[in-house]
Amino acid sequence: MARKPGAGEGNIYQRRDGRWVARLSLGWVNGKRIRKSYFGATQASVEEELLKARSDLSRGLPVAVERQTVQDFLDRWLEESVKPSVRPATHQQYHQHVRLYLGPSLGTHTLFKLSPQHVQTFINERLKGRLSPRTVQLSLVILHHALDTAMKWNLVGRNVAKLVDSPKVRHHQIAPLDPVKARKFLDAAKGERLEALYSVALSLGLREGEALGLRWSDIDLDGAQLSIRRTLQRMGGKRLGTGKGKLVFTEPKTDRSRRTLRMPDTLVKALCAHRMRQIQERLLAGSGWKENGLVFTTTIGTPLEGRSAVSHFKRMIEKANRPEIDAKIPMSTRFHDLRHSAASLLLAQGVQLRAIMELLGHSTIALTANTYSHVMPSMMQDMGDKMDQILAN
Repeated sequence: MARKPGAGEGNIYQRRDGRWVARLSLGWVNGKRIRKSYFGATQASVEEELLKARSDLSRGLPVAVERQTVQDFLDRWLEESVKPSVRPATHQQYHQHVRLYLGPSLGTHTLFKLSPQHVQTFINERLKGRLSPRTVQLSLVILHHALDTAMKWNLVGRNVAKLVDSPKVRHHQIAPLDPVKARKFLDAAKGERLEALYSVALSLGLREGEALGLRWSDIDLDGAQLSIRRTLQRMGGKRLGTGKGKLVFTEPKTDRSRRTLRMPDTLVKALCAHRMRQIQERLLAGSGWKENGLVFTTTIGTPLEGRSAVSHFKRMIEKANRPEIDAKIPMSTRFHDLRHSAASLLLAQGVQLRAIMELLGHSTIALTANTYSHVMPSMMQDMGDKMDQILAN
């Protein structure tokens, strides 16, 4: 079997039209050979270019592959680098940004000649086109990751995405429920078929996909424990040209997202009642019931769509606000704010930040502290009061 040429190896030959060609192998990436060709009227001219390219390659400098466009590289990067290493939802998000934003704006540029000015123009045009700063920022982050890989593959000499300023993003103001509003909301949901879903989100701070992906095998009612092992998400969709997409189970967001939590008694009672309600629904559905072992389902046992849960959640807010009183829950409250409420309520009760981090499945304690910095001032005041009591005896 012939040996595959390694990086830095090349050959020179003369074509039938008399022109000379020097071909340099840049190595193999994921089973595909990358090569660069040099053309000239004389053998000496292409030998000179080949020697310079070999020298650059030996010193770790990139050798331009002129024919490769940004679009060609991004497509290959998504398939060979991103897809095998990230969650399907992350790959879908990256693919969407490449298809809708990065590709149309930057795709025709030669990868090796991509400049900071090109990237800055992309940012400015997308912002003028009324794309949100957060979406443009995420596209820039994705391009940054892609060009880091291009540097590792020795295709570019610098990451031009690092050399532009990211658009300023106004972060969403967290609106957690206070104790009065939290109790009011749960009272409104009492007896509803999704009461336990809201209890799980509010008492344990689960993400929507984590809650909807729960199976009864993940829950130990006797031991009051609940384990997060998967999430439920809709993959694909019209924006990706894949129709309506489909509901799929995926791995948790991070390694720390895979966790086992202790359930409070109120949640255990809510889940017991929910299980009895589900048994009744199974009996009513008869042969139409689709058994999936899921905790939260439709009335025929199929996975519960996130949009359906959110729609029901909004109706519960309306119900909680009738009749209107001072402690009115804003209609802008999101399902995800139940997760924020869990953390904020526990922090206000003096629960340690490390414990909150473990509950939420955050990757770092800094993420928890930054996300809930709005709660910290009251905690700092409380610590100051306690220190006064200690030192003043």
